[in-house]
Amino acid sequence: MSTISRIPVIIDTDPGVDDVVAILLAIASPELEILGYSVSFGNTDLDSSYANILKIYQTIARHLHQFPSDEGRFPNLKYKPLLARGSAVPLEGEVHSAQHFQGRDGLGDIVDRHPELSSDGQQEANTYLQLSSQSGVDMALDILRSRPPRSITYIALGPLTNLALMMRQDSKLVIDRIGRIVCMGGALDVPGNKRPMAECATQVVFTVARWLHGGLPRDRFLMLPLDVTTPHKLPFTVYKEVVDPAFHNTSWPSVQSGKPPVTHFTSSFFERTREIMHFLTPKR
Repeated sequence: MSTISRIPVIIDTDPGVDDVVAILLAIASPELEILGYSVSFGNTDLDSSYANILKIYQTIARHLHQFPSDEGRFPNLKYKPLLARGSAVPLEGEVHSAQHFQGRDGLGDIVDRHPELSSDGQQEANTYLQLSSQSGVDMALDILRSRPPRSITYIALGPLTNLALMMRQDSKLVIDRIGRIVCMGGALDVPGNKRPMAECATQVVFTVARWLHGGLPRDRFLMLPLDVTTPHKLPFTVYKEVVDPAFHNTSWPSVQSGKPPVTHFTSSFFERTREIMHFLTPKR
């Protein structure tokens, strides 16, 4: 029987709602081996970003305590990725966040309605994470050094500031050893979500391009702009039908009793998102 060759990845993230969904999918993917998380400002501030990774793994730990037979659904728990704090501010200019959309904590102010989902259970998260004392930049560079050249994919879900700082610190190492950069960001032929032609994550760190230009070959940089991500939606009607029939909004918050912990977690941070999306959707 053939075995799947996993792709080792570093995930650079500012985990708001969209990034948390992506990370949950990554943890559930048999195709990836998550080596580390380098968190940054972006959707929210650095400390909230860090806490949101803990919330993810805390929730999964609680889920598996209640449903141990579900362990096979999370193949990346076989590994214990590093978690490190990256950049708290952009390379230039003021800090801009997406708190108007994502909430103060990046997850629609989830703990205000659901105090049981705070990241107080750090010990639970530690079952599946290694908390690094290094900066996110140093952690990522050390991972690149420890693995064969061109074997690691760098998944950038938020601002590219951490990557720019890696280039500033040791551009030769990054260029020689990184396999590919997959970047969720930008807007080409669709309106942006920060300015008409600028997507939020890339608008915040426009100076990063200077550090990448002329260094990393373009065939190793894969950009996934809003042109690609926007059509790939998870309609709330589908979520309610398939995942949580009791899902509604902040007026009727998710109730923990009777729900699997992962379902309660996702419904809890989708509540405010559903309201914001309803407000932003053009009325016919």
